[in-house]
Formats: sequence, structure tokens, C-alpha cells
Amino acid sequence: MQYVRPILFTLFTWWFSTGVILYLDGLPRRTFRWSMLGATLLMAWTLSALADVAQQTSIAAVYESFAAGIVCWGWVEMSFLMGFITGPRRTPCPANRSGWQRAGFALEAILYHEFALIAVAAMIVWQTWAAPNQLARDTFLTLWALRLSAKLNVFLGVRNLGEEFLPEHLRYLQTYLQRKAMNLLFPVSVTAATLAAALLWQKTFAADTAFHAAQLSFLATLLTLGLLEHWLLILPMPTAALWSWSMSSRHGTQLPASAGRYVDYHH
Repeated sequence: MQYVRPILFTLFTWWFSTGVILYLDGLPRRTFRWSMLGATLLMAWTLSALADVAQQTSIAAVYESFAAGIVCWGWVEMSFLMGFITGPRRTPCPANRSGWQRAGFALEAILYHEFALIAVAAMIVWQTWAAPNQLARDTFLTLWALRLSAKLNVFLGVRNLGEEFLPEHLRYLQTYLQRKAMNLLFPVSVTAATLAAALLWQKTFAADTAFHAAQLSFLATLLTLGLLEHWLLILPMPTAALWSWSMSSRHGTQLPASAGRYVDYHH
């Protein structure tokens, strides 16, 4: 059970937290400030408690540390999806732009969001510096690495861009993406993620304490889910059905079963 419970907890957290954020993002925009206020208060409390949690090596502290990383990640993603922290460019990509110029425009569209990621990561590192329990830091950094890889892949071109998941106020972002069967970065991304996941699982089953086994189980499961989501970028599968319940807040409609995945890696 030392492996099963962290795996199940990670699966549920990945699925449910994504759904909650998508649901809140589908509500009328007048509710966004209240959602962000609640998320900000939760993150502030989480960060204030993290310094103490990071010093503990109990199994309960492992779960708390993982949840802290997810809360901090969720705050950054909510701030982006609700349009509070995006970038200086909030317009579609100019026509007939390609190469580095298009990449520069795409970066401008999400620049402030990238700064927010750096700032939150720095706060987590500061709160957990030299502590024995680093799972909050490792959770956030793992999600960040997976998100960066997925974002580069949707920029370069994949089958499932997931534009159906974008809220109306961020629809312009789909003009910075490309739809292709695959791009040259994709094999590199999945190969690296596969090797990293395999190494983590190997370390998980070889862990000498329950504390380290639980920590590694969380990270290995999270990385495996990220690898799965990378494959879903190119496979012709209706993956959005997993979160159809969360899309009911968008004009009272359910997401079509054929919809793709969300363009910005969140889970």
C-alpha cells in the first residue's frame, strides 16, 4: 500500500484539480476576482505552512508537501486561464509570420505567466531550503518541465491542440499554434520523459524507507501522467471526456466528446 495510495492520490488530484480550475474558468468573468482571491489566500496559507511541513519526514508530511506543490501550481494556472497574468501581447499572431518572429510573438503572449512561474518556484525553494522534505519543490518543478515540453510541442505542431478548452478571452492564443501529425521535438520529449519515469520508478521500488518510497511514488506517477498527456497530443482520442463535467459551467453546455486537450500543460 505504500505505493498504491500515493499513486491513487496523484491520479485523483490530477483529475479533480484540473476539473475544478476548468469549471471556475467557465463561470462568468465577474466571478474571477473572487476565485482568484480564494486561490491566493489558499496559496498564501500553503506557503506559510510549507516551511514547517518541509522539515517533517512523516508519511502525512509527504502528502501535505505534494498537495502544497499542486496548490501553488494551480494558482499560477488559474491566474493565466482567467486572464490576470498572461503577457503584454493579447492579440492574435499577425498573419504570415513564422520562425523566430512567430516564436517571439508567442513568448510575448505568455511572458508574464512565465515570470509568475519563476516567482512562485523561488518562493517554494526559499520556504523549503535545505529541508529534508523537498516534494513540494520537486512537484512544482516536474509540472513546470512537463508544461514547458508540452507547450513547445503544441507550438511546433501536434494533432490535438485542445483549443476547445481555451476560454473565450484567450482564444487568440490558438493562432500561435500549429496542427500537425507530429513535430521533430515530440520523439525527443517522450523519450526523455520515458527514461526519466523509468528511472524514478526504479528508485521508487528500491527506496530504503517508507518516506522516500512515498515521495518517489508521487513524482513517478506525476511524470507518467505527463508522459501520457504528451502521447494524447498526437493520438486520435477524445480525451476531453475526462473533464466534461467541469465544462458545464461554460454557457451551460457540455464539452463535445471529440474535443482535444487543453493547449497549455496544467495537470
